Amino acid sequence: MSVELDATTYIHAKPTTAHSYILPAVLGVLEGHFAGSAKADVFDLGCGTGGAAAALAKEGYCVVGVDPSSDGIAKANVKYPGLPLNVGSAYDELSGEYGTFDAVISLEVVEHVYDPKAFTSTMYDLVKPGGIAVVSTPYHGYLKNVALAALGKMDDHFMPLKDHGHIKFWSRNTLSTLLHDAGFRSIRFEYVGRIPAFAKSMIAVAEKPL
Repeated sequence: MSVELDATTYIHAKPTTAHSYILPAVLGVLEGHFAGSAKADVFDLGCGTGGAAAALAKEGYCVVGVDPSSDGIAKANVKYPGLPLNVGSAYDELSGEYGTFDAVISLEVVEHVYDPKAFTSTMYDLVKPGGIAVVSTPYHGYLKNVALAALGKMDDHFMPLKDHGHIKFWSRNTLSTLLHDAGFRSIRFEYVGRIPAFAKSMIAVAEKPL
């Protein structure tokens, strides 16, 4: 599940472990934002092997997705043949090819990208005015980092030896700034996986002005 120049090779098309605590919150965000209206069109930016897209489609959303990994998309197309999941990345002119959507999701992706400003610019262009972007990424905060240091877990957490690993480490402030600079407004956060101060991931919900 990544938008990176050196795309990931996937072992299988199963949803990632993170989906178990991220997807319920994402579904709640979408239901809350679009309550009382028809199911929205959703674009999955960095869809990986399609696990999140399939979960949203099962709930009635019309989902389109891209990922730069041809391996990941090949596995997604086999497992979810009815979903329009294609090779592509945030460095492409995606809105020109796919149009705009009521919501764009990108789950556990932004920590992998080399050019986050290009990433959020593409995301902004994909969102319809009045729509939302939903971005999850591992949470980094003061208390959590102090706890990791005290427990001797910093090397594991910031592991530089893993291929295709995380290259950006986002806090609430930095991710909020990134989204605000792209043009999004009314940015709010949810924390998932543990209590907020030690959350595994945070989910930013950002609105595109009308």
